[in-house]
Amino acid sequence: MKELLKLQDVKKHFRLRGKNILKAVDGVSFSVGEAEVFGLVGESGCGKSTLAKLILKLIETTGGQIHFDGQDVTKARGQVLSKIRRGLQIIFQDPLASLNPRKTVLDAVGEGLVVNRIVKRREVKDRVAHLLGKVGLDTDALDRYPHEFSGGQRQRICIARALAVDPGLIVADEPLSALDVSIQAQIINLLEDLQEDSGLAYLFISHNLHVIEHFSDMVAVMYLGKIVEMSKTAELFKDPLHPYTEALLSAAPKPEVGNKEKRIVLEGDVPSPVNIPTGCPFHPRCHRRFDVCDKEVPVFKEAKKDRWVSCHLRD
Repeated sequence: MKELLKLQDVKKHFRLRGKNILKAVDGVSFSVGEAEVFGLVGESGCGKSTLAKLILKLIETTGGQIHFDGQDVTKARGQVLSKIRRGLQIIFQDPLASLNPRKTVLDAVGEGLVVNRIVKRREVKDRVAHLLGKVGLDTDALDRYPHEFSGGQRQRICIARALAVDPGLIVADEPLSALDVSIQAQIINLLEDLQEDSGLAYLFISHNLHVIEHFSDMVAVMYLGKIVEMSKTAELFKDPLHPYTEALLSAAPKPEVGNKEKRIVLEGDVPSPVNIPTGCPFHPRCHRRFDVCDKEVPVFKEAKKDRWVSCHLRD
């Protein structure tokens, strides 16, 4: 499988008042191959959305490298950056907030076609109508505005907008969280169908572990700006290696009747990324901590074949 997106020790630190530094993303490394779905999970505030913005170069990195299709995103400027952004698209969490309320669907979806000179202006309407058909919307949507649609329809418009420039990878940043459960299933099915038709790759960010298990090929678990476990999806859900992953899987609702599996309840709240605990960042909340955990930072390493984790239990 050809490597499409590669992150190497990516960091984003925000300098606050005084000498405080907020480490939103702190040394993240992974890669996504062509036509692969890479899932990213973790609690709110762990740095997932910040990482998505770094990949799209919506904000600048503090350190590390991001490569897309062989091009260095962190150093890209001008036409090189425009070419990269054509291959890298994003679907945001809130479809209403990500659409310009003063633009019709035709203008919103067709803008990328015009800016990138993909089709002639007289052909834009037909191309947008075709894209709307691919995402399950009728052509009567062309001249309407975002507020005239439901949440699920607006997200379909955002997907059509991302598809317009024929990208190789789409970053889906919590694309289901603002939608009803029944609509979530429709959007997931749509994303799967689009991947099968055009060989898209996804970086899929979500809190919904059931969706990640169903949709992803690989999964990375993020905590306080770092990846603490990364594995093929089936193996991670069957046998998690990190106590944090165990707790996340334990907290996910189980649909089975009579399920009496004991839940792992984490102690306290997520620590501030301004004041990260010494040693293992997870140790104050860990149900399996021991003496070394508060003294030494565990190394992120391959514990089993194609399975990486940063935990002293695996040393």
